[in-house]
Amino acid sequence: MRITGLRAVYPSYRHVAPSWRTHFWQIVVRLETTGGVTGFGYGGGGVAAVEVVNRHFNELLVGRTLDSAHDIACIWDDLYAASLPYGRRGLAVMALSGVDLALWDALGKAESKPVCRLLADMGETGAPRKQRIRAYATGADPGWYAELGFTGSKFSHRWTGNERDYEAAVAEAERVRSALGPGALVMIDTYMSWTPDVTRRMASVLRDHDIYWFEDVCTPDELEEQAALRPFVKPTLIAGGEHEFTHHGFREIARAGALDLWQPDITWCGGITAGLRILDLARRVGVPVAPHRGGEVWGLHLIAASDCMDLAEVLPGMRDGARDELWLGEPVPEDGYLTPLDEPGFGVRPNEALL
Repeated sequence: MRITGLRAVYPSYRHVAPSWRTHFWQIVVRLETTGGVTGFGYGGGGVAAVEVVNRHFNELLVGRTLDSAHDIACIWDDLYAASLPYGRRGLAVMALSGVDLALWDALGKAESKPVCRLLADMGETGAPRKQRIRAYATGADPGWYAELGFTGSKFSHRWTGNERDYEAAVAEAERVRSALGPGALVMIDTYMSWTPDVTRRMASVLRDHDIYWFEDVCTPDELEEQAALRPFVKPTLIAGGEHEFTHHGFREIARAGALDLWQPDITWCGGITAGLRILDLARRVGVPVAPHRGGEVWGLHLIAASDCMDLAEVLPGMRDGARDELWLGEPVPEDGYLTPLDEPGFGVRPNEALL
């Protein structure tokens, strides 16, 4: 089949954080083909990424053949090369992610297979490796997450420069541990706000709280600093990578030995195609991979069909909290586990009311 149309839109979000995400959150990509198949993808970069898709990638993609994973890889390489003058990372690759996912969705629908089955057919197993994937909840309502059956939770803790931030971290770790139990996974997302000195002290004050990982303790440019922290904070892991792009970027992480755990975001790092290449690199250097927001279908299918960790992040929000339901048909965690959809493609469709 051939590609006949490509279009990105920025949804009419109603419950997006009033920050940079107001205009730079996720985009929806729609791809049309001669076979009557429509593929949907999910990318980052907001309104700027919409322009990249509609004013550049569209003119390069219409008319291309889409019959195999090899075709998708070739398209990825061509779009990446065409966007090099303004891309390589950031918005351009976030836009490319949405296109790549729409391509995989369309191919899966054309072959009447879920994406995880397509991926498994490329390997040696012949079937998805994981039928049921452990999920962990990210957010600030651990009591509710325990009721939902989660056995792991990640909470946010940003360093504000106040000495009481150390006490706050300990108090929140105790609250999460108390809610989920002694055997639960407890993680902390610092969102690039901890310095190396803060991280070392946090590791000391949290030593008895069995924190599984510290996430994004530094900016993605501070690779040597993160590498130096790894032996100091053990057995807690230094995790990150959601703000890195493509296998080229993760190669730099590997060279520096910066992280114990890689967390590429499949809707930002270049899609499934980039995710596969990042996994190949991770195998060579012996680093585990747990995609950022991996409980969304885009990462979930990759987790199911690969040697990614058996761990998927979901963001349930707060009990009774309002949220946008952009993708209809997404799998819902049951007793703390997710089951990948068996529908063709990624198995979801966008909520037209938000488009």
